[in-house]
Amino acid sequence: MYNVVVVGASGAVGREILKVLDERQFPVGELRLCATSRSAGKQMVFRGKTITVEETTPDSFKGMDIALFAGGAASKQFGPGAVEQGCVVIDNSSNFRLDPAVPLVVPEVNPGDVRWHKGIIANPNCSTIIMVLPLKAIADAAGIKRVVVSTYQAVSGAGMEAMEELTAQTRAVLDGGEYTPKVFPYPIAFNLIPHIDVFQEMDYTKEEWKMVKETRKILHNDHLPVTATTVRVPVYRSHSESVNIETEEKLSATRAREVLAAFPGIVVMDDPEKKEYPMPLFCSERDEVFVGRIREDNSVPRGLNLWVVSDQLRKGAATNAVQIAELVIRYGCLLRG
Repeated sequence: MYNVVVVGASGAVGREILKVLDERQFPVGELRLCATSRSAGKQMVFRGKTITVEETTPDSFKGMDIALFAGGAASKQFGPGAVEQGCVVIDNSSNFRLDPAVPLVVPEVNPGDVRWHKGIIANPNCSTIIMVLPLKAIADAAGIKRVVVSTYQAVSGAGMEAMEELTAQTRAVLDGGEYTPKVFPYPIAFNLIPHIDVFQEMDYTKEEWKMVKETRKILHNDHLPVTATTVRVPVYRSHSESVNIETEEKLSATRAREVLAAFPGIVVMDDPEKKEYPMPLFCSERDEVFVGRIREDNSVPRGLNLWVVSDQLRKGAATNAVQIAELVIRYGCLLRG
């Protein structure tokens, strides 16, 4: 059994982490739940036991084997100290993802990178995780020359307050009233916003650069051409992505379906005649990455179009983090003897 601390336990991702730990029967010994002072004192239930959320302090990691950080600034503040106390940190924030000394891991894609961690392992951006599973499958079969992705990201990716804002705005619009945006720069109800996170170089957003740079690191290809456009849509849960892949070798749509269906963590849902394709409505609360609308690109000799959907709170965050913790145990990579 292993002692586990979840930081940010009361938030959307933290709650999912607890669900996933239970569902996957993770061997939890002592469980400590931590969050900001604002959430301290809340009570949460895990495996029938009520646990009080504590404020995160440097002492929160004493005697712990694994720390699962749900996101935000906490890992930067407390992560290095947790490592010094012998705790492996698995971090869902962007604080360490591009640090060359920190593995960035999707267990189905690059599990071996866990072995060289120095105490901190980064969980990739949710949209990146969802995309790299099918990319890895295609890359292994035919090589990849270029990737163009457009995302359709659920509001829960921006937290619980964003979900509440979508609900309140939708009610206001249907009632003929108004609701001033607080989380997003514009109304999200009955709208979409082609802007996630801050704008950076070349007028790409930080979210778009995450997909470019993280994909290269995970696939061990520093020069892979990737370009992204990320869009927020009025969906509560599960991100969708339109992915165009130009391959090094010709890969038919039929062969691509076979390759994708055989890859761990992917479910092919692709039958145009029966109108079967992935949608957030049916892919939420699931851990798999669903792929459909698989077809050859009519504009280039070697290209594919994919439609990819997955629950970003689960595989895009909580499940991937717990899978990393499982790898740490399997490979004997804990800091404590």
